[in-house]
Amino acid sequence: MRYLPLTDDDRAAMLAAIGADSIDALFRDVPRAARLDRPVDLPRAMGEIEVERALSRMAAKNLAAGSAASFLGAGVYRHHVPAAVDHLIQRGEFLTSYTPYQPEVSQGTLQALFEFQTQVALITGMDVANASMYDGATACAEAVMMANRVTRRAKAILAGDLHPHYRETTETHARFAGFEIMARDPDPLARDDLAPLIDGDTACVVVQNPGFFGHVRDFSALAEACHQAGALLIVVVTEAVSLGLVTSPGEMGADIVAAEGQSIGNPLTFGGPHVGLFATREKFVRQMPGRLAGQTVDVEGRRGWVLTLSTREQHIRREKATSNICTNSGLCALAFTIHMALLGEAGFTRLAEINHAHAAILAERLASLPGVTLLNDTFFNELTLRLPRPAAPVVDALAQRGVLAGVPASRFWPKRKEMAELLIVAATETNTEADVAAFARSLGEVLR
Repeated sequence: MRYLPLTDDDRAAMLAAIGADSIDALFRDVPRAARLDRPVDLPRAMGEIEVERALSRMAAKNLAAGSAASFLGAGVYRHHVPAAVDHLIQRGEFLTSYTPYQPEVSQGTLQALFEFQTQVALITGMDVANASMYDGATACAEAVMMANRVTRRAKAILAGDLHPHYRETTETHARFAGFEIMARDPDPLARDDLAPLIDGDTACVVVQNPGFFGHVRDFSALAEACHQAGALLIVVVTEAVSLGLVTSPGEMGADIVAAEGQSIGNPLTFGGPHVGLFATREKFVRQMPGRLAGQTVDVEGRRGWVLTLSTREQHIRREKATSNICTNSGLCALAFTIHMALLGEAGFTRLAEINHAHAAILAERLASLPGVTLLNDTFFNELTLRLPRPAAPVVDALAQRGVLAGVPASRFWPKRKEMAELLIVAATETNTEADVAAFARSLGEVLR
């Protein structure tokens, strides 16, 4: 039986109350071409056990990253998450809480956000960080919009090795927010010189480090060029673990850092949820999107926490908000904070060193195979290979051998022939010597 909680009389009364003559009238703003004229092509209703069996059969077709030698990366990374993280974030007071609209009754949540902000500011080398954002891609778009507000200019230059999803998200916001995007072509060799492109209309230059293809670069000179022209430098980081070893964006002179924090405390989980990191210079704090938890004392001198800044449309008038799309990914931010606290400064650095060491071993093994070329002269834990044949079929063949061999660049640029043979691979602390050996052996067999 179908579950229909409302009667025909109920529906008629509701339509009359809102002044609509039919249910179809509720969808009049949806173009007719976008409406289905037939039921959705889904199976009819089944019992719970039948649904479980059907979904299990579908899931069994996938090769999960946790059950194979996985070298997937390209913006989402498999790292070991200590069991204590999941245990603690599932406490009821954390698991069921939301944004603290009444700070005085949310001291535990606010303290966790304050600690999170402190950690993000430290690892990015910036003065201040907000209480997290939706994900790295939207944080990047927010950073560009913030740069527009700060400089009162309307053009953003996006580097060629910026993650394509971050680029597309920023372009979408640009289309509706009314600013110009100058996006460079994909740059697998990281040779793009952006300084000559900066002019008096440039609000910001957006770069990624390590880049989408894995290159690690020093953007100090570019930061200086931006500042001389009155523009801001935005540095994007998709692999947060790299901040334990690579020179921080703040030390290079970045004005805003937009990053993805998934690598710390948050598993792959089918691509989300993630947690956006956002940090900036103190002088720009009032233009920073999102919210900021601050430390204070109460009337009795006891330490406490408050929402120091809440510049999103849920808190203040929409026209005054610095953002109306950002959200605080509170539970994911808490997982990040707990994992970072468990690691400590020395542990975070050591984790980064292990990641780089594993990637160096992987690069040496794979680059020694006939016909395989390493494109990187620098890398952290991710690198790009040029194969002697299209990479996508090779990845499929390796999956049949139990190796998730990375991400073919053609997945992001299917119409660019120069991307067909490029394979982006990542190595983390989760990869063993046996994983690397299996990858090298299987790749050699497939390429013969």
